[in-house]
Amino acid sequence: MNTKTWKILFRPGHPRRRRHRGFTLIELLLVLVILGILAVVVVPKFSGRSQQAKITAAQTDISRLEVVIEMFEIDCQRFPSTEEGLGALVQQPPDLPEWKGSYLKRGVPRDPWHNPYVYRCPGQHNDDYDLYSYGPDGQDGGGDDIDNWSQR
Repeated sequence: MNTKTWKILFRPGHPRRRRHRGFTLIELLLVLVILGILAVVVVPKFSGRSQQAKITAAQTDISRLEVVIEMFEIDCQRFPSTEEGLGALVQQPPDLPEWKGSYLKRGVPRDPWHNPYVYRCPGQHNDDYDLYSYGPDGQDGGGDDIDNWSQR
């Protein structure tokens, strides 16, 4: 390369002469502001999904337990008593030779909030039995219980 070409290529302002620089502070702040706005808009939309998923899981567990309790009733000609509870689906109650369990392979499940499901036989809301979870608050009542007698 001769001197004339060198002077043309490397003169100030020539495209090859420009250096690539990093982001400016203003550009970085602008990106952070945009990400903050997106977080404020998007995160609240997904935060309620977790609680709804747990409620759906509890409803599914109760439906599944109802089927298993019905299987127990078909085999033994009665529902488990309140005293036997859901444990009768896993361990044979005394004096019950018709028992063909274990009806639950993984043991008695807990609700999504890690509390035991409540079982009552005879039921106060159903003739046969009541089965429910205390729901997110972990206490009886309060309007958030998930049960087998309400409309879902």
